[in-house]
Amino acid sequence: MDKINNFGVIARILLGTIFVVSGAEKLLSPYQNFLYVIQNYQLIGPPLDEWVARIFPWIEFLLGLFCLLGLWLTRSLEGILVIVTVFIGVVGQALIRGLPIDECGCFGSLVSLPLQGVIIVDSCLWLLTSWLLFPGAKASRFSLDEYFSKNS
Repeated sequence: MDKINNFGVIARILLGTIFVVSGAEKLLSPYQNFLYVIQNYQLIGPPLDEWVARIFPWIEFLLGLFCLLGLWLTRSLEGILVIVTVFIGVVGQALIRGLPIDECGCFGSLVSLPLQGVIIVDSCLWLLTSWLLFPGAKASRFSLDEYFSKNS
């Protein structure tokens, strides 16, 4: 049983780290880099695309940080699940429409993945996040939520 409990904690930390790194990379780069990525998917236009390019990295970073630390864990995981679902939809529509996108832009210049690979990675993240939302995953062990609940 402890192996499952430990896996939940490790999975939570891994998931949080992925989102922190992805969000931080976008935050540390000029927002125009991510704006270009958004424009490649041809889903939204100005000025909404610029707004998303400026705000979304913060959302991604903060949700990842909250997940990593285990702070407001259920809400953080629900937010990540929504984001990953949107990622799957956006990348899926690009594949169906045959848009000439060579890489997703998910991690900025850190990692280059073709869209088919992104669908696989995002599907795995979706499954992992869904599993972490179940109480049996014990993802809240060693979290700030657990700490605050014990000390209140």
